[in-house]
Amino acid sequence: MAEDWKQPSGCSRGTNDQDLARSLQDTLNSSSFPSYGTTQYCHRNLRLCSGCQRDIGYGNYLGCMGKFFHPECFCCRSCGYPITETEFSLSGNDPYHKSCFKELTHPKCEVCHQFIPTNAAGLIEYRCHPFWSQKYCPSHEHDNTARCCSCERLESRDARYYSLEDGRSLCLECMESAIMDTGDCQPLYHAIRDYYEGMNMKLDQQIPMLLVQRQALNEAIFGEKNGYHHMPETRGLCLSEEQTVASIQKRPRIGGHRLVGMRTEPRKLTRKCEVTAILVLYGLPRLLTGAILAHELMHGWLRLKGYRNLNPEVEEGICQVLSYMWLESELPGSKGMPSTSTSAASSSSSSSSSKKGEKSQVEKKLGDFFMHQIAHDATPAYGEGFRSANAAVSKYGLRRTLDHIRLTGNFPL
Repeated sequence: MAEDWKQPSGCSRGTNDQDLARSLQDTLNSSSFPSYGTTQYCHRNLRLCSGCQRDIGYGNYLGCMGKFFHPECFCCRSCGYPITETEFSLSGNDPYHKSCFKELTHPKCEVCHQFIPTNAAGLIEYRCHPFWSQKYCPSHEHDNTARCCSCERLESRDARYYSLEDGRSLCLECMESAIMDTGDCQPLYHAIRDYYEGMNMKLDQQIPMLLVQRQALNEAIFGEKNGYHHMPETRGLCLSEEQTVASIQKRPRIGGHRLVGMRTEPRKLTRKCEVTAILVLYGLPRLLTGAILAHELMHGWLRLKGYRNLNPEVEEGICQVLSYMWLESELPGSKGMPSTSTSAASSSSSSSSSKKGEKSQVEKKLGDFFMHQIAHDATPAYGEGFRSANAAVSKYGLRRTLDHIRLTGNFPL
């Protein structure tokens, strides 16, 4: 070594030159696998560490990507620790531990919080909710994972849902504004009746409104002679037959993550006009309950005003428009389809909204979801019917559209 230093600058023993040239050639020909080696002292600017920008000098070095590093300077871009494995991941010019790179790029299931597995073809396959963008393993659609009956999100392993007595599940966010019994729902029901009156669509009859469990609603549907109902889950019903219905009189209490202690009371409904009663599923958030009430009240208004024998696309479509309009009045500025509100509805909603407190961000997001559900429903009656009705009301206004439906049974073109 001392003899090497005595030679003129830039010179070293031939064997060292050959070793160095061979080492450089091997490094340049290597793939993304880092290669380790030992070299004797190299002159300044001949081999610099790309990590610390200092001479590598004596000891171990690493060569990859056409560069050289001290072993402790070849570090993962994510965690900052040296990469000591013989394999690593590369993104652009940035190296990563394989585990760190997987953590950054491989999607995790938002239900079980594990990496989403690959399918038989070796591809990452997952499900994603179209509104909430909740990514999850396909297996959770069939492994009895709870799904919120209101917002449709799957239950995460770290956030327990509430179990309702009729078998449904409710997430914590929907539970915040859920309406649980008939008494609690009365103010909302009267507010929506006032909304109709503000559009010169007053309902002259006092139609009873009851909150019921799923079983009672299904039994009432079975007892109806006529009517078109949204499957697979009906949440509301405009009743026209005389029936006895079990109405929820006392809200349940929370026992752990279950709602228990509900008190129901049989209620005999007699028909005093074309509409016997309006039934709504209990345990849904305020905005969803209101949207259902607005829809069912429109059924009642049509029957009371003599609209007969409408096909499902027309009747369900115009009822969905009223539901959508009421949500718009509750959530001004929400992103959705073009507004269907008439000037009368706008003035009515502005006066009533001033009496209501500001919606939380959670409730606004839920309201946007309920509007999204209406606008993107894929069924012929509720989906295509709504879009046809919405287009007609946007072009001609609500009153002219209703007059045209009365005369022709169809929407104006």
